[in-house]
Amino acid sequence: MSVRPNIVLVHGAWADGSCWSGVVERLQAEGYHVTAPQFPMTALAADVARLRQVLELQDGPTVVVGHSYGGQIITALGADAPNVAALVYVAAFAIDQGESLGSLLSQGPLPPAVANQFIDKQGLGWLPEDDYVHHFASDVDPVKARVMHAAQQPLAASTFGDVMGDPSWTHLPSWYLVATEDQAIPADAQRLFARRMDAVTVEIASSHVVMVSHPQQTAELIQKAAEVVAVNAA
Repeated sequence: MSVRPNIVLVHGAWADGSCWSGVVERLQAEGYHVTAPQFPMTALAADVARLRQVLELQDGPTVVVGHSYGGQIITALGADAPNVAALVYVAAFAIDQGESLGSLLSQGPLPPAVANQFIDKQGLGWLPEDDYVHHFASDVDPVKARVMHAAQQPLAASTFGDVMGDPSWTHLPSWYLVATEDQAIPADAQRLFARRMDAVTVEIASSHVVMVSHPQQTAELIQKAAEVVAVNAA
């Protein structure tokens, strides 16, 4: 008899745990234990520490899902990822050892969603409302997108200089959801991430916040990963 794994959802920058609401509802309806915690976004080390705290609370195998910068957090778990049985990247960064977000983004012009990011006196980056509504969450109802902007969690600028160590995806089976209309992480970059980690990959015509605009398809991919984990754990 297979046992359903736990699912932990890791939000990215300029979002919070509520961005997973539609996905959480669907996974809970299928009987999964789901956690969508808040992350401080003040430093990569602090975000990874928060994820480890949440993982310690899980009883049994866990599927960890990361969106956007959340992919950086789950990748930084490295080989030491207690309870983690699979990774799912949702329009997320999945950089390799020795790489950094800053070096990756410097290879070309900044995508429209993040081109006008501004840094406050505390070293935290924010997105302007217009860019958020029209580029970051371009296929979300504008009223809802403005609410998401109001609740955005800023990201510490220091995270762009953090160099990745041993990436977790070299040790764990991975799935990847490519958002083909993404204006924050170009689709071709997402395809590169997925290809080099040999991830099971699906593509959806979506903006960067695919879990908001396409919660059903996002939940379905996560559930596919969970079903594989359940079979392997039986």
